[in-house]
Amino acid sequence: MPDSILLINAEGPDHRVALLENGQLSELYVERPHERGLTGNIYKGRVLRVLPGMQAAFVDIGIEKAAFLHVADLSDAQPARGAGFFGEEADEAFEAELAEEVLGEDANETRIEELLKEGAELLVQVSKDPMGTKGARVTTFISLPGRHVVFMPTVSHIGVSRRIVDEAERKRLRDLVDELRGKTEGFIIRTAAEGQPAPKLQMDMEFLSKLWAQIQEATGKARAPTLLHTDLDLILRCVRDLVTSEVETCLVDDRQEYERVRQFIERFMPRHLGHLKLYVLEEPLFDHFGVEAEIDRVLDRKVWLKSGGYLVIDQAEALTAIDVNTGRYVGRRNLEDTITRINLEAVREIATQLRLRNLGGIIIIDFIDMEKDANRQKVWRALVDALRADRARSNVGRISELCLVEMTRKRTRESLGRTLTQPCTYCDGKGYLKSPPTLCYEILRQIRREHGPGRPRDVQVFCHPAVAEAMAQGEAEHVASLEQRLGVSVHVHAERSFHLEQYELRQLGSSETTR
Repeated sequence: MPDSILLINAEGPDHRVALLENGQLSELYVERPHERGLTGNIYKGRVLRVLPGMQAAFVDIGIEKAAFLHVADLSDAQPARGAGFFGEEADEAFEAELAEEVLGEDANETRIEELLKEGAELLVQVSKDPMGTKGARVTTFISLPGRHVVFMPTVSHIGVSRRIVDEAERKRLRDLVDELRGKTEGFIIRTAAEGQPAPKLQMDMEFLSKLWAQIQEATGKARAPTLLHTDLDLILRCVRDLVTSEVETCLVDDRQEYERVRQFIERFMPRHLGHLKLYVLEEPLFDHFGVEAEIDRVLDRKVWLKSGGYLVIDQAEALTAIDVNTGRYVGRRNLEDTITRINLEAVREIATQLRLRNLGGIIIIDFIDMEKDANRQKVWRALVDALRADRARSNVGRISELCLVEMTRKRTRESLGRTLTQPCTYCDGKGYLKSPPTLCYEILRQIRREHGPGRPRDVQVFCHPAVAEAMAQGEAEHVASLEQRLGVSVHVHAERSFHLEQYELRQLGSSETTR
């Protein structure tokens, strides 16, 4: 990983953290005090409903929407792949080993109605924040992340971060944690533990064990639903997870937050204390490093590539579609070579945009069609390699003959776009509006539908100026034809206060008004 700079903007009403790698923005996190995420929080909840048909239950944890608990997230049933903090630090071998031992042969036969009843109280942890219309997702597999390890009190296993590649170091760390842990305790060894001596890991493990004991004690005294434990806020969470030996500087622009971060680093990661600095320049921190300008680019639907090609990124409710286009790039050799070059450049930008925008769930990438299988495989391998730097776990399917790639990326919080924006109030989030000619024809059909014997001969139309102009000019012959056929007079009035798709029909001599 290249040398990095961590920027913490805490002087304003919201907190923002940016990670720069080789001068380029690679990760961006935003948290507002009144919209703080729930992921990692631990609650004592009460089961509201058990749904055998979905093998799930709704759990009241004391927030507006009931949380969703799937049978796979019940520790008495089976471990959920990716539940809690599984998948962020654990490797595939650990997850497979964990599933095999806990599941057994009859795991698929476990029914949620056999494990839970309405009104039952249980300890749960939020594994995914509420997103859109969906409530939070919770799990009974509790995970308490520290600097060097993640403590899993409900699972007696040891996992090692997949990003620690040296086999001798993996074995040393596994043996060390196995020696220090209680036999019923589970731990995932994080990337930051690489090269650390035994006392460092022991201190982390003892702290998390004491924290778990406090949570258990509070559980016995509390009445459901109630919050028992809150995860670190954005700033300390990013310091804990992102400040590594590759981060040469950590800049904080607020003195009070600087002192808080300094105390945290001094306690849990003292060897990085020299990297922390207070930003004191007059120019805002994000402006000084060009991050502010990059944020607007992150929100764009279209992302231009240096070659002249571009990506189109559309985020729907359940998936994200990424389309690669040639744009202005024409190449120098032949068409196949040109297309392959654009696809390879797009791969690097896609990996960056996934991290920057925090896109998760199902992702479909539509590369430009390549005829040669060797080129398709070259692009696919480049995508897999580019995703290795991503902290979020992803699974990439094989590239198809149509150059489509289906992949998944772990999602625990809303994407950056959903955090910073809201659906357009003018188009209701549709992303389109009916055109003036379409609305003109709709109005004429409405007049034809409502006109009959005994109706007044004059009809007044109140509509948006653009629609009024269409009826008076471009579509004037159709208005005249209707007037002649029905024997009516149509009077159009432009209303500047109207929405483009809003209109009213009023018939002279009548009090009736229609849309």
